[in-house]
Amino acid sequence: MLQPLTILADPPPPPTPIGLIAGGGRLPYLIGQHLKAEGRPLHALGFAGHYDEDLPDLCDTFQPVGLLRVAGWANKLAKQGVHHAIMVGRVDKSSVMHDPKRYLHYVPDVRTMIAWYRSLRHDRRSHAILAAVAQDLDRKGSTLLDSTAPIPNELATPGVMTQRQPTPEQHEDVRFVWPMLTELLRLDIGQSISARCRDVIAVEAVEGTDRMVERTGTLCKARGWVLCKGARVGHDRRADVPTVGPPTNERMRAHGGGCLALAAGDVIIVEKQRTLDLADRLGVTVIGVPQAQPRIVPATTGQVIAPPMATV
Repeated sequence: MLQPLTILADPPPPPTPIGLIAGGGRLPYLIGQHLKAEGRPLHALGFAGHYDEDLPDLCDTFQPVGLLRVAGWANKLAKQGVHHAIMVGRVDKSSVMHDPKRYLHYVPDVRTMIAWYRSLRHDRRSHAILAAVAQDLDRKGSTLLDSTAPIPNELATPGVMTQRQPTPEQHEDVRFVWPMLTELLRLDIGQSISARCRDVIAVEAVEGTDRMVERTGTLCKARGWVLCKGARVGHDRRADVPTVGPPTNERMRAHGGGCLALAAGDVIIVEKQRTLDLADRLGVTVIGVPQAQPRIVPATTGQVIAPPMATV
């Protein structure tokens, strides 16, 4: 069953302050830079043990918070006069949701425990977690915004984004995988599939893309395999937007990957130009697969290549 489409609030105009609820990785810092460049006061909450060490110096105020203490997030934002927030950054879901000792490492507050009992004990998928968090924050006066709104130019675009072109075999692998990826995304199982020679090597689930890339390299010793990554239809962009960056290309290269195919308009490329330049140096092709018109256009010639996927 398709999830209902969530209509997100428009970002308020500058200089309205914005809260940044930050997980791991470089993406929260990148978004913070864009928000500051717009002339906004930035009040950040960083998940303890996860946030980028450079983030506090960027912000007007910064406070570490517990990962399972949602009520505390809302209270801290309210004290700063913040009513709009962006939640972004990497969290190891497997350690939070499926570790029997999780409550020793992540002590929840009462509101989080209530949300768990009411909803999350029945459905622990990412969209269910996000919905519970967003509802609780909204009750406390903080509206979550589209996490891609400050960085529209950092999203994957249609066509070949690197100078390096995909091989005919990689074209065929993308075309083979994409209908399966669409179904995988619809079922909200994971965001990625890897394949070589029209054979699925690995399917992403709770482990995340990085570990899936490593697993693919273990299972497939031949080099040049393809990784396809996207977002489900109606994906809630308030959090958990599919993301790649320089470390993705480094892992692809280290484990034999040769082509990274991303859903255009749905996947964030952190530090986009640096990521694409690095991909060229490492010998990894990066392409954007358009949803409406499934054709890949080479970066240098403008020539249209045969469709890499079935029409979605």
